[in-house]
Amino acid sequence: MSEARRAIGPVFDHLAALTDDRGLFEHALHAVPRPEHGYCVDDAARALVVVCREPQPSPQLLRLGRQYLNFVLSAIDVDGACHNRMSVNGDWTDVASLGDWWGRAVWGLGVAAVHAPTDGMRARALRGFRTAARRRSPHTHAMAFAALGAGEILLDDHHEQTARALLHDSVQAIGLGQSDTWPWPEPRLRYGNGSLVEALLLAGHALPDPALFARAQRLLAFLLQMETRDGHLSVTPTSGRGPNETGPAFDQQPIEVAALADACARAYTLTSDPTWLIGVRSAWRWFTGDNDSGTVMFDPSTGGGYDGLECDGHNLNQGAESTLALLSTAQHARSLAGQR
Repeated sequence: MSEARRAIGPVFDHLAALTDDRGLFEHALHAVPRPEHGYCVDDAARALVVVCREPQPSPQLLRLGRQYLNFVLSAIDVDGACHNRMSVNGDWTDVASLGDWWGRAVWGLGVAAVHAPTDGMRARALRGFRTAARRRSPHTHAMAFAALGAGEILLDDHHEQTARALLHDSVQAIGLGQSDTWPWPEPRLRYGNGSLVEALLLAGHALPDPALFARAQRLLAFLLQMETRDGHLSVTPTSGRGPNETGPAFDQQPIEVAALADACARAYTLTSDPTWLIGVRSAWRWFTGDNDSGTVMFDPSTGGGYDGLECDGHNLNQGAESTLALLSTAQHARSLAGQR
């Protein structure tokens, strides 16, 4: 436990081991990559965000970032739709469409357009963003993910009309709360819950819309309350969580913790309210064992994240999604460590 708690700085060894010259392998058997399951844009886009967040990327991370950017860009058709799955042989195995992967691709490209480490990467990412961001998904969560990329661009350049239009439409897609007693915009918490809140925070600040910004902060406080139990995070499991469902439930996914950390870090950055630091620190502590099973959720020596929290421990597999969730949360914990 003490070793894990000290390991605030993200370690990228396992992410590098999951990456070959083509892309990022989705799955692993324990710590061993499973190439037979291929690659997906969902993970490559998440990885692009993580790499672009690093303030001083190593030569290895620069190389990985270029690979993830190339992979995401190659998935986008000329009409803005996006593939998700590629076989180990390099063939797309699906039809380009507008599912969650499209939203995550727009997210990754938006972040890279502002924060990628080279001028060339930023320019290529912006071109890809403008192509994909012309489309609209019928899916709420896909639109929320896309809003994260659009909001990042709009914070940097308020003249970027493609980003402004997408962010505005994403707010409409997310919608209003269900009731005074259940203010969440969906009938139950599902997945990527923190991303919905972060999208509204960005929209409220960047458009700007003060009433929306205030509403987003209230929703984040509600989400933290719903996902905290006995002083630690107890996040929504894969089965979801409704208004009258309490107590710990499993399988809890690291990506849920990372999305909550993203939203709290964003809220702190936009408001300077130290209340939101509690959420970031709770997210990091979830990974270090302050969770419903008292289980450390990563290997601090390699940076590999375990795939799910169970009632009696964890899933030992260290896939890309969970590893990136760990790395993302560690980045926030490191950058906000000195704040009070």
